[in-house]
Amino acid sequence: MTSSSTINVLGIGGSLRDGSQSERALSIALAGAAEQGATTSAFTGSKLALPFYDVTVPERSAAAVELVEAVRAADGLIVVSPGYHGALSGLVKNALDYVEDLRPDERPYLHGRGVGLVAVAHGWQAAVTTLDQLRTITHALRGWPTPLGGAVNSAEVKFDEAGGASEERVVETLRLIGRQVVEFARTRHP
Repeated sequence: MTSSSTINVLGIGGSLRDGSQSERALSIALAGAAEQGATTSAFTGSKLALPFYDVTVPERSAAAVELVEAVRAADGLIVVSPGYHGALSGLVKNALDYVEDLRPDERPYLHGRGVGLVAVAHGWQAAVTTLDQLRTITHALRGWPTPLGGAVNSAEVKFDEAGGASEERVVETLRLIGRQVVEFARTRHP
């Protein structure tokens, strides 16, 4: 946990393709958190190429240790997953499985953390089912999903390299999710 004056928000998501639509959505949501004064960081792309989580393996890769420590230090998270075949990506799911390493902590798992969730998929059905799965996983990890979640249909909305999207309402929704994560963190760690 950070000092009372600084809120630390960690973004997790995207795909192995740098600049993917889901990674760009994550950047917009993190910008919303930064607008509220939060310090932000992200685990995206190749940083998420972690060994499959195995509770029986005592040694973690350097990248896995870095991820677990970043989650441990976070006051809030934003998780964005592409929707693959109606479900979240294995890459994002595996990263979330590493939260199990926080089980023995004073703040186990995602306890006391607001978690903004976004799913980006080519079609509404995959976007909505992926968002639902992210909410279910967040609850299982004792996190607090923000009231607003994002289901983005990438068949209709395209994100650009400049931090925008073809539909301004989607940008506003993503920024609001980031702001809600910070607002929740401030209620937990004033």
